[in-house]
This record gives sequence, C-alpha cells and structure tokens, in this order.
Amino acid sequence: MADTPEKPSRRNFINVGLLAGAAPAILMGASAVAAESSAEPAAAPTAPSPATGATAATATGPSPTVTLATYGAALRYEDIPPQVLQRAKDCMTDAVATIIYGAELPWSKMIIAYVRANGSGGRSQILGSGTAPVHPPAAALAQGAMAHAFELDNLTKPDSGGHPGATLFTSGLAIGQDRGLGGRALLTAFVAGAEVMIRIGYATKHTNEERGFHAPGTVGPFGSAITVGHMLKFDAGHMTNALGIAGSCAGGLLAFAHAGNGAMVKRLNVGRGAEGGVVAASLAAEGFTGPSTVIEGEGGFLRAFCPEYDLSELTRGLGTNYETMNIMIKRYACHITAHTPVEAILDLRKSNGFGPDDIVSIEVAGSQRMATVNNIPVPADALLAQFSIPFCVALAMYRNPIDPRSFDEAVARDPQILALTQRVKMSVTPGQGNGDLACNVTVTLKDGRTMSRHVTAFSGTPEHPLDRAGLREKFMLLTRSHSPDTMGHLFDRLQTLETQPDLDWLRV
Repeated sequence: MADTPEKPSRRNFINVGLLAGAAPAILMGASAVAAESSAEPAAAPTAPSPATGATAATATGPSPTVTLATYGAALRYEDIPPQVLQRAKDCMTDAVATIIYGAELPWSKMIIAYVRANGSGGRSQILGSGTAPVHPPAAALAQGAMAHAFELDNLTKPDSGGHPGATLFTSGLAIGQDRGLGGRALLTAFVAGAEVMIRIGYATKHTNEERGFHAPGTVGPFGSAITVGHMLKFDAGHMTNALGIAGSCAGGLLAFAHAGNGAMVKRLNVGRGAEGGVVAASLAAEGFTGPSTVIEGEGGFLRAFCPEYDLSELTRGLGTNYETMNIMIKRYACHITAHTPVEAILDLRKSNGFGPDDIVSIEVAGSQRMATVNNIPVPADALLAQFSIPFCVALAMYRNPIDPRSFDEAVARDPQILALTQRVKMSVTPGQGNGDLACNVTVTLKDGRTMSRHVTAFSGTPEHPLDRAGLREKFMLLTRSHSPDTMGHLFDRLQTLETQPDLDWLRV
C-alpha cells in the first residue's frame, strides 16, 4: 500500500480513536463526534490481530466499523494532499468516459430503460443518454453499470475488488446533482469513500470471490454509503448506521464466469453496489439504523462473505496513508487480470517481430485466479471474451486491445482469434496471491525460438500512472461518438472539478 505523499494535518482524521465510553453515543447517532474540534485527537484503537473469527471490537476503542465511519464523516478537503486529489480527479474523469461509452451498449440501454421507467422525477442525470432526470438511486444504478459495461473502468492495485469510479463517482454525482452540491464536495466525498472501500476490500483477502461472490458488488455498497453520507454531511453516528445498512445491500455472484453465459449480470453487480450505498445513506439520513459491527462482527460482512480475512487491514494507516493513490486506470478493453499478459505479448511481438502465424504456443503463468476464473478457452460472447485471458492474449495479435471496438459482437466467433486462443495455456506461479497481477508469458515459435517476458505493471498502474496526455487520449477515444470540441471541454472542466460550484453541467 502506498504511503501518503504528505503528512496530513491533525484535522484529517478527527478523533478517530474515540474513547470506548463514547461508543454508545455513536450508536445513537450523536453529531458531536464528527464535528471539528480544537481538542487533540485521542489515540487510535489497537487493530485486532489478523485472524478468522477475530473479535469485532477491542477494549481500547470502538469497533472497526465505527472507526471507519468516524473517519468517513470527519475527512475535510483541506486535509487531502494535492496528489491524492489529482488521482481522484483522474479517476472520475476516466469514469465519465467509460459511462459515456457504456451508454451505447445494448445491456446498458436495458438498464437505462428500466431506471427511466421506475426512477424518473428526480434531478440526477444519466450521462450519455439524454437529459431526462431520475432519482439518485436510479442514476447510481444505471451509471455504475454503464461505467463497468465494457471492462474499461478503473480499479486498484493491489486489487481490492472495488471499482472506485463506477461505484463512488456515480453515487456521489447522483446525490450532488440532486442536492445542488459542487465539485469540492464530490472530491472530498470520493476520497472518503475510497479510503474505506479499498481497506474493506483488502481485508477480504479476495476470499469473497473464492467463495463465489463478485467482489465489487460486496464491497461497493460500503464505499458508496460513505461517499453519499459525506456529501449529506453525516456525523459519525449516521455514518455508522449507513455502513450498517450497506451490509444488507452487499451481494453479487460469479456464476457468470463458470456458466459460460449471462455475463450481463457482471455489470449489474457493480451498478447495484453504487445504488446500495445511496439507498443505505438515504435511509440512515431518515434515522434508519444498522449494526455498528457490520463489517467485522458476528454475522457481519467479513465472517459471512469471506472464509479468511484480515481485520488489521481495515484501519491500517487510516489517516496517514491514502489508499486512493492505489487507484489504477485501465489501458486495455479487457479484464484487469489480462492486462499484464496482453502487455507482455505486445512487448514480445515488438521486440522480436513475430506474427500470429509464427506461434506454436503461448504459456501464461500467474495467480490461481488468473489460471482458473479467467481461463476461458471458448468464450460464448464478447463480454466473456473480455474476461478470458487466453482470448485477450490471442486478440492482441490480431486487433488493437486498447480500442474497445475491437471486442465487437462477432469477436467471440473470429476463427483466427479462437484458433490462437487454443494455443494459450494457463499455469499457476507458486506462491503468487490472487491480488497480484504479475505474469510471465512464454512464446514458442515455429522456428524453434522461445522467449519470455515478466510484467508486473503497465501504463495506468500506480507505479506508472497515466499522464494528462494519456488520460485525455483514452477519454477522447471512448467518447468519439460525440463532438470532439464538446468532449475536450468536458475533459478540461473535470480536471478543474474543485472550482465548479455545481454539477449540473455534467450531462451529455
């Protein structure tokens, strides 16, 4: 996890180590705990030891759920380092492009039609689909699914299972437009949600997906609830309730990855994560309550969804390290586990000058997840083709994997790509964790040559973040069905989000 670029001021994490005696007030929703105070912050609670079945709270302070809620309520714009704010703006800029592109796809149009029929009458927009407004939960559902509609949206490295742009930006934008809030409020709320959601994702140790849950749908409602709660100026008590309610909105299954069909639901899972947080925070604002140990307690999220977890990840570095800096922006139009294999095969082709007809075999060695869940030799459609590492590697030898239009409706039936896909074999690198995207790609050619490339990062990862020009290039590529002048202006305005007094201009 990345260290914060600057040491934050003490206001950044106000009284996160609330005294154990204050916990009852938090559960009642007292507002004083979230207000800025001139008092020095109390000591942070001792994190529980990593274990399965660890206790929900410590004797020295509130539960991790309350600690995260308190942080999420207390964070202030002035305390966030400039580098973190810029990463958040880049993430949201990228999310706008992925939503606008996603609006063109048939499965997105189905969801848009649904939310217009059932959520009309509000003040929140659905980007890329006209200007008929809807209520915030409907906007978050649609745009969360649209952002994730074509494997283009941002996520994190190390992998937390969360999709910050698709989950946090969409819910924050929906509430911001509904309540007439501005860019600075959205930026702050986004960072608050990211710091909580990413930590919860790390605490799962990815075992929620081993059990068959789709991670974004399980961790997303928590981050979305924090983002929305912050925009609604929640105190720690209301924020704790929002998290407690969000736990009842967590869900989503990986059945599509094993059934070989029905991959549209992958997009829905992310949209539901964004929607769930809006619902949770909206109910909390009305006094609805939820359990104060929903993340770590008996019957809580980690125990129910994860056979193995690490409670210490929930509060590790909270208030000093910014996990927002771990957000990465996708370069290729495919599942994130395919990015390093695609990068490797492109590097090998460029360095050695071979073509697809020269290849005898390709071996990709990576994590257990890569070798199983993402090993789909004959994907049934374009959505599963994007989810298949062997197929994406083969496609990179024939088409441009950066352009999402390379994964057209007929791609899964392309005989050349399918033939090469059958020559791509997956294996497990001993000891590599499922959150590790590193891979080793070995290519054997017909002339007897064998060559390998080990790749751990690509342009867009925290180690090699996209610069402004690279981000703009992706933005303009995804939005090219609209006026270039209009999209260029939109990009520039998103990059100055903190100066925008409202969010009504964010509509296409």
